[in-house]
Amino acid sequence: MAIKQILVVDDSATERHIMGEILTKQGFTVTFAEDGEGGVAKAKSDLPDLVIMDVVMPGLNGFQATRAITSDAATKHIPVIICTTKGQETDKIWGERQGARDYVTKPVDAAELLRKIAAIG
Repeated sequence: MAIKQILVVDDSATERHIMGEILTKQGFTVTFAEDGEGGVAKAKSDLPDLVIMDVVMPGLNGFQATRAITSDAATKHIPVIICTTKGQETDKIWGERQGARDYVTKPVDAAELLRKIAAIG
């Protein structure tokens, strides 16, 4: 599956801007959601090729939103990469248990993120 459209879910306008810059420079079409609820809704309506999900957000957190996306019949085919400041090994394992395909920590290393996207695509 070629990845073309990416949904970035993050409550930080700065992080959304940084991710948007990294991804659009590589030719991806990027859409955004500001929280977990919005991310789940956009995943269902837009059916992106990939979701990049923050964890620490108000309301539905990234782990909960990832579980919602990866367990819903309409969206379970969409891979999720968790992108967060939570870098403990237990956080990574928990993210994978929620259905995340991969995990990157902030601040984002653009080359690492792009490698992980390429490995999925």
